[in-house]
Amino acid sequence: MNTTTEQPGTQPLLLLVSSSGGHLAQLLALRPWYETWRRCWVTFDTPEALSLLAGEEVVPAYHPTTRDLRNLLRNTVLAARLLRRRRVAAVVTTGAGVAVPFVVLARLRRIPTIYIEVYDRIDTPTLTARLCRPFLSVMLVQWEEQRRQYPEATVVGTLL
Repeated sequence: MNTTTEQPGTQPLLLLVSSSGGHLAQLLALRPWYETWRRCWVTFDTPEALSLLAGEEVVPAYHPTTRDLRNLLRNTVLAARLLRRRRVAAVVTTGAGVAVPFVVLARLRRIPTIYIEVYDRIDTPTLTARLCRPFLSVMLVQWEEQRRQYPEATVVGTLL
C-alpha cells in the first residue's frame, strides 16, 4: 500500500471505493468514464477483486464491514490517511459499508463525493446510501424507480 505524501503538481486522482463483488463490478463498468483519470481503488483484497484490478493501484480495505465496529474504525483511519496524503479530485462509490468513512471524511475536506446506488435495490434504499446521503455532492441512480427514495438523484441508467 502506497499512501505516501504526493509531490506538488501531481495530477489529482479519483478514489474509487467499493466492496468487492457486485459493488466493484458496477464501478468497473464505468471504465470508459474513468480510464483517462489517474485513479486509486479502495476495496477488499479478495482474489477476485485483485484479479479484476490487475495493473491498477489498489489500497486494501478492512473487511468484513457489516456490524464490525473495529473494521469501521480501521477503515476510518485508512480514509483519513489516504485523503490527507493523496491529492483526491473526487470519491466515487457504489458502497457498501467500506464507503461510509471515505464519503464522510472526503466531504468534510470539501472533496466531491459521488454515490451510485446499486442496480438491484429498486424499492428500498441501501443502508450505506442512507448513511452517506447527507455527505454527498452527487447521488446517481440506475433506475427511474429509485428516484422515489432519492428525488434529488440523477438517473444514469444501468451499469451492468
